[in-house]
Amino acid sequence: MTELTLDIARTILDAALAKAAEKKLKPLAVFVLDPRGCIKASAAQDGTSLLRGEVAHGKAYGALSLGMGSRAIFQRAQEQAYFIDAVNTLARGALVPVPGGVLIQDENGALLGAVGISGDTSDNDEACAIAGIEAADLKANAG
Repeated sequence: MTELTLDIARTILDAALAKAAEKKLKPLAVFVLDPRGCIKASAAQDGTSLLRGEVAHGKAYGALSLGMGSRAIFQRAQEQAYFIDAVNTLARGALVPVPGGVLIQDENGALLGAVGISGDTSDNDEACAIAGIEAADLKANAG
């Protein structure tokens, strides 16, 4: 099993921001969390709004908390709003149930952590997270 090292986390972060630059997206905040939910790497581009970092963290934290990408959590919130609300209450409001939180897995499917991105549309945030994970030769699980 691969471990989510600082070098891997920085590769993910840098590649995600490179994808954002390529797509000419709005300024992003990126959080890479280890499997325990601890911050391994983070960055906020110049011009991000006040709570972008917290939103990015919440997308990644939610993915880790429920073991699914935040796109799947978003879909589940539409189908079972009370469940997601209850889980978010248990998590003290730390979950952000919209796309942009992607699980990081190794080639065998073992969980290494999660990436959360916020700043542009949720679909673009998610695309950058996937690009970052794939640039590190790891598997992205968005939902």
